[in-house]
Amino acid sequence: MKPECIISTLAGRLIVSCQAYPGEPLSNPQIMRRMAEAAVLGGAAGIRAQGLEDVQLIHETVTVPQIGLWKVGSDGVFITPTLRHALAVAAAGAEIVAIDGTRRPRPDGLTLEQTITELHKRTAALIMADVDDLENGIASEAAGADLVSTTLAGYTESRPRTAGPDLALVSDLAGRVRIPVLAEGRVRTTGQALACLEAGAHAVVVGTAITHPTSITRWFADALSQRVQS
Repeated sequence: MKPECIISTLAGRLIVSCQAYPGEPLSNPQIMRRMAEAAVLGGAAGIRAQGLEDVQLIHETVTVPQIGLWKVGSDGVFITPTLRHALAVAAAGAEIVAIDGTRRPRPDGLTLEQTITELHKRTAALIMADVDDLENGIASEAAGADLVSTTLAGYTESRPRTAGPDLALVSDLAGRVRIPVLAEGRVRTTGQALACLEAGAHAVVVGTAITHPTSITRWFADALSQRVQS
């Protein structure tokens, strides 16, 4: 699928993030492949997944575009942190490679711009920058990113964490960059997903509220516990 077709296919649609935390019962590439299948059957226009085996299996199983990434650790620059990781994700079959879109130091010493430039030279995949604020979104576009996502909003010191999606950042990015803006992070309801589109998002990524039963169960269990305690 041509890059412009991938972007148009995702316009106004839902992307489902199929990821499990390490050590959890669902943390298995075969399970995430089935999760992706189920999401596509439900109408997902794209999948987001992490880890080379997960990305490869999902690529072999579904026909919708996949945003692939490789998490290394959980602090600092950990979303596809180096050029080597990004190239491996592309080789595994991801049509879009998600990388850390902040200008923080990277483990391999390359800048954001150098990383994106090399990726465009060496792979046909689109590059999506996961950012935490407007300035890094603008910098990511200038560095050559094809898409930008609000994935890291509230997870660095740059912005406070909002209870739901950071609609202000979505709106600010949509008004300042020319590349597609994806809304991701703390989207838990259909109303919030629609609000993201109204704020200017090209597409909406939902993960935990669809594919993380432990968190969903906890939401209900905690709500009932609070009712009993009151």
